[in-house]
Amino acid sequence: MSSDFYENVPEVVKVKIDKFKELTAQGKYPYKECRFEYNAFCKDINEKFEEYDGKEVKIAGRLMSKRGQGKVGFYDLMDSTDKIQLFIKKDVVGEEEYALIKSYDIGDILGIDGEVFKTQRGQISVRVKKVTMLSKSIQVLPEKFHGLKDPELRYRQRYVDLIMNPEVKDVFLMRSKIVKCMRDFMDGEGFVEVETPVLGTLAGGANARPFITRHNALDIPMYMRIATELPLKRLIVGGFNRVYEIGRIFRNEGMDATHNPEFTSMESYQSYADFNDVMEMIEKMFDYIATNTVGSDTITYGEHEISLKAPFRKAKMVDLVTEATGVDFDKITDLEVAREEAKKLNVEPEPDWGIGKIIEELFEEHCEANLIQPTFVTHHPVEISPLAKKCLDDDRYTQRFELFVAGHEYANGFSELNDPFDQRERFAAQMEKKATGDEEAHPYDTDFINALEVGLPPTGGVGVGVDRLVMLLTNQSSIRDVILFPTMKSLPNDK
Repeated sequence: MSSDFYENVPEVVKVKIDKFKELTAQGKYPYKECRFEYNAFCKDINEKFEEYDGKEVKIAGRLMSKRGQGKVGFYDLMDSTDKIQLFIKKDVVGEEEYALIKSYDIGDILGIDGEVFKTQRGQISVRVKKVTMLSKSIQVLPEKFHGLKDPELRYRQRYVDLIMNPEVKDVFLMRSKIVKCMRDFMDGEGFVEVETPVLGTLAGGANARPFITRHNALDIPMYMRIATELPLKRLIVGGFNRVYEIGRIFRNEGMDATHNPEFTSMESYQSYADFNDVMEMIEKMFDYIATNTVGSDTITYGEHEISLKAPFRKAKMVDLVTEATGVDFDKITDLEVAREEAKKLNVEPEPDWGIGKIIEELFEEHCEANLIQPTFVTHHPVEISPLAKKCLDDDRYTQRFELFVAGHEYANGFSELNDPFDQRERFAAQMEKKATGDEEAHPYDTDFINALEVGLPPTGGVGVGVDRLVMLLTNQSSIRDVILFPTMKSLPNDK
């Protein structure tokens, strides 16, 4: 061990290091054990005491508290499920072993052989017969009364957060249950789960700024995916009927309560369907997942009680803007008139915005936060929907929807554009935006055009934000509370 490295550590850490050295010198190296064959969990013992009463058990976990003196010690051991009290007597384990156990620190990981019983005060406990040191904890855990509460530190040291705040683990166990339930639903609807590339030579399928890396052997730039849309639609071209993918997406954008640079989405595509079919599927999915995880189709999120029971409300984006502002942008065809009206409504249009983009910005400014109960916002302007089919009765708008709940977007779906001529023109329009400095404009994907020319059947597609759905069903206000290791700014001493 390098002594220089530990010169500036806190005194309490030095004490634990000295204990490590002492154990090693006595031939009791605290990291020598490779395995421990446990046969019980603390939660099972606590909840099913009658089944375990008087039985020998082997449990393993982290030492969380120590109390007692003289010939009897009471310790708390925490495993992955719960805590349980350890009852340790000197005359049972022996004087030398008892002294050794008393020297163990909060945070040490131990294997316990013992017998389940209740103390005179009725506390379910394990009467310890043997203790095996499995791993020595050198760092100091936060003291139990205040725990680990600083959000920044909790996210940076999630491993400590999980130890000190057991309710945090419950959120991630629920997340796992939600994702499994989503898979069960999609499989039950006849979809096939697939995997598509994370790295590509183009970043398409959404309007977003990508992360850029480099393939050394090929000597080319590559992009981390910003969506799974285009490869999944290629599979529909290839003959798959229904496909979906649950996977990580990467967007080089800012961070806030509902955005993290890497997040999880579920995207699905079904042939011979339109956006109405997809909306019906999403209604069923949200109802199914809530009922089978939370236990009800009515949930509490913040101060709101929200019903996820189908059907959901449907409203056109431009109609919602009219309701909120009193200005009917559906009837405005002059761009300058639209720009002036937007300014009156606290939206300053940028030079390259058309009427469609102005409608979207007004929606975000005046409508989005007020959509508490599930609402499908439909008929997005063509200008902001480069991959969706135009409406047959009004080619200014598309067969697209976004699902909003509690003021946030949870799903984005289309009747997919399968006209290669139209798609070519829209890609060209996006390239013009890129030329004027729009870093989120969609790239021109020649191979995708080729796929459409081979023939994409009428297709309904959707992307669902998995992290946001977990937030909704676990009543969490920040996306960082549902991602185990959220993106954080580096600290000066991270090296």
